[in-house]
Amino acid sequence: MPKPTSDQKGIIETDMTDRKYHVKDVSLADKGAMRIEWAERDMPVLRLIRERFAKERPLQGKRIAACLHVTTETANLMRTLRAGGADVVLCASNPLSTQDDVAAALVAKYETPTFAIKGEDNETYYQHIRSALAHQPNITMDDGADLVSTLHTECTDLLPQVIAGTEETTTGVIRLRAMAEKNVLRYPIIAVNDAMTKHLFDNRYGTGQSTIDGIIRATNVLLAGRTVVVAGYGWCSRGIAARASGLGANVIVTEVAPLRALEAVMDGFRVMPMLDAAPIGDIFVTSTGDTNVVDRQHIEIMHDGAILANSGHFNVEIHIPALEALAVDKRRVREFVDQYTLADGRRISLLGEGRLINLAAAEGHPASVMDMSFANQSLSVEYIVQSAGKLQKQVYSVPEPIDRQVAELKLEAMGIHIDTLTPVQKKYLESWEAGT
Repeated sequence: MPKPTSDQKGIIETDMTDRKYHVKDVSLADKGAMRIEWAERDMPVLRLIRERFAKERPLQGKRIAACLHVTTETANLMRTLRAGGADVVLCASNPLSTQDDVAAALVAKYETPTFAIKGEDNETYYQHIRSALAHQPNITMDDGADLVSTLHTECTDLLPQVIAGTEETTTGVIRLRAMAEKNVLRYPIIAVNDAMTKHLFDNRYGTGQSTIDGIIRATNVLLAGRTVVVAGYGWCSRGIAARASGLGANVIVTEVAPLRALEAVMDGFRVMPMLDAAPIGDIFVTSTGDTNVVDRQHIEIMHDGAILANSGHFNVEIHIPALEALAVDKRRVREFVDQYTLADGRRISLLGEGRLINLAAAEGHPASVMDMSFANQSLSVEYIVQSAGKLQKQVYSVPEPIDRQVAELKLEAMGIHIDTLTPVQKKYLESWEAGT
């Protein structure tokens, strides 16, 4: 691998077998490598899979284009795919989620072509996606479906060689299912987000902790005694509400789904429409996968000092153009805090430009929970290779045996043992004759 070099702007463009990388600063590679190794300590399941992959090489000869958050955990996923024989290229799935030292380490230490710079503009973001697609992938790995969408609209000539892909997050699965329903999805997708060992843990515990972490790092506010409004009560929002409550916040949940609203009530939270919550909330957190969840009419009645944060994949959940239109002044008061002053003097603060606050201002999910998510990714890619030509052009859930295997490996790594059914118990569960 040729040694990466930096230009005067600190941007690396290095050639390796006719491919270029685009990261911020290669001198950060040593720091990134240490952080990647630190994360690996809490990823024992992925490590076990990597060890098997290195022996069996189940992905030999396959080209993978991955569009994921460029974090220490993702770096360990890339190492696992490469150990399995895959030829992998990585780009960022969000302009603010890249850890620049990790991107540098992937290029300089782990020979993984990477296109990602924290804070990149929209044009650069999509150019990075196109650069990853220039790899001519057989398999795609996506987080939010921007890679798949670009492939289906701008690079259709590459579609015939794509076997299948995986999707990591709720928002992406929603988009891809919409594509499948409209018969425009051109190859099969495995919805990693649907795995029980993903959404029950990554979404709830990972998003819950990392979102609160991001809000606190960005603002240094005390949550105890504050009124925190959580938009939605899916698995991500459940985690956010639980963690905010655990830190002493008074939590309000807003919802559009009756069953989820009822569950939030039963979990001890106040539930009301956003219009009712807007005047009394101190901190608003969106995590719904929808647009304009916090809209102009809500911003107009928020009190001075209200804080807006988003933990959904795209920066559309808070209606930023409406906030911009209402403001007479905007200034950056902290690294990830933009303060908007409205005509009447009220100040509304937007965190992380409305992007994923847990990755914009913090480090994303802890490695121990991403261990299960990326174990699902690795095993799903192996399943894709094994099932080539057998899957339809639709969105599939992770096969149950993979989900169960990940749970078993995680328990084993944690040193936890569980009971097994006796022959009598198995027979009882399989019968219908026994009654009262």
